[in-house]
Amino acid sequence: MTRVRVAGFSLSLDGFGAGPEQSLENPLGKRGLELHPWFIRSMDGFGALILGRNMFGPIRGPWSDESWKGWWGNNPPYHAPTFVLTHYPRDPIEMEGGTTFFFVTNGIEAALEQAKLAANGRDVKIGGGVETVRQYLRAGLIDELHFAFSPVVLGQGEAMFAGIDLPALGYRVTKHQATEHATHIVLSR
Repeated sequence: MTRVRVAGFSLSLDGFGAGPEQSLENPLGKRGLELHPWFIRSMDGFGALILGRNMFGPIRGPWSDESWKGWWGNNPPYHAPTFVLTHYPRDPIEMEGGTTFFFVTNGIEAALEQAKLAANGRDVKIGGGVETVRQYLRAGLIDELHFAFSPVVLGQGEAMFAGIDLPALGYRVTKHQATEHATHIVLSR
């Protein structure tokens, strides 16, 4: 049965999933790369992924042209159908390595429905960014969350848990493990 999961999502100790001022030079915001010294492969095994538009690129508003094909170059790390939430339509982009970007303009539920169909029984990953995870959390659509808390304090950026009551949503800690570079926490319902 298809489950909806967040996997390997890096957070600072103070709960930020990205630094402030995302740009072409700082795709994860200022100091955002400090969250990832532990990085492991967290894309494997998923049948489809869902990303917010910021995870696809720095362009805001209507697509000025179709030359931008994502932060990751010709072979993105997703290797599965990847659904990008946006307000502006765009034709799908087929990339190397099995990633095809599909642009969904009719909301998070529609993106999840399409991702589940594409996943063909495998799990769907909510890949981020922070606001995308928050939207799916608030809607009660995520089965499991794996966060990697890096020993970094950002002080500002995109806050994952602001205004979200995880226990009220039914989540509890089901696993935890400290490593040299991060403390991994799994929350399940």
